Amino acid sequence: MTTIADRLKLAQCRIAQAEQEHHRPAQSVNLLAVSKTKPLSDIIQAYQAGQRRFGENYVQEGQQKIIDLAQDYPDIEWHFIGPLQSNKTRIIAEHFHWLHTLGREKIAQRLHQQRPQDKPPLNVCIQVNISGEDSKAGVTLAEVPALANIIHSLPKLKLRGIMAIPSQQANFDNAGQAQAQLSKEFSQLKACFDTLKQTYPQLDTLSMGMSDDLSLAIAHGSTLVRIGSAIFGAR
Repeated sequence: MTTIADRLKLAQCRIAQAEQEHHRPAQSVNLLAVSKTKPLSDIIQAYQAGQRRFGENYVQEGQQKIIDLAQDYPDIEWHFIGPLQSNKTRIIAEHFHWLHTLGREKIAQRLHQQRPQDKPPLNVCIQVNISGEDSKAGVTLAEVPALANIIHSLPKLKLRGIMAIPSQQANFDNAGQAQAQLSKEFSQLKACFDTLKQTYPQLDTLSMGMSDDLSLAIAHGSTLVRIGSAIFGAR
């Protein structure tokens, strides 16, 4: 029976292999362990195996985990990667280190107002709806510069990059079509990131890629991949 530590090591090996295969510097891609719906014991096992970055999708569940683990595991870096409603922004502003799914000026303003003075700026990524699907949140590529400008003007927020959930491979008739579409979307995201970085040189995070498309995302410049069930098991 494989353990969380075993599966975490395998995920790290997959990342390292993709870095080597696609001529990326070693350790240039970070692993975000998606721990939504998983118990504290699973997070602790991953922590004990060396993992420090954890991603949560549900505001109140994530808040409770942060509170429960704060004393014994103060160096965990908590990332919120789910959809965020305006009535939940205070929890994110007060408890999390990162928000990956910023897609509206209203949310940015609220997070800035609610971020405590004694905390460093909240790290944020702009979510891009690269596939153009109605079911997905995020801004269009054309809308990214305007939102970036707004975020940059808010001192309690720190713009770190962009994030996207690409088209699902299951939506295509065959693997070839899926690969071609994903390559196109990842290329567009990398171009957007590079353009944005010319204006905001502090940008360092291109958050794209999950278990199924990890290698392709790394080939196109991803700096952070989000992996859940391949580490923690099926939900």
